[in-house]
Amino acid sequence: MNASPITVWEGATAYFTFADSPLILSVVLVGAIAACVYAIVSMAQHETASSKKFKAK
Repeated sequence: MNASPITVWEGATAYFTFADSPLILSVVLVGAIAACVYAIVSMAQHETASSKKFKAK
């Protein structure tokens, strides 16, 4: 079942945005790591606060 409208792959090209810029890739990587760390820390703080409220009842 071939649903692709492309029949010939010769001459096909691809454009990778920022693929040749290590600085931009590093910035994106650091941003992704920061977002993950923030999410984990925020979740841990919320769970701790919720646990304290639950135990206080």
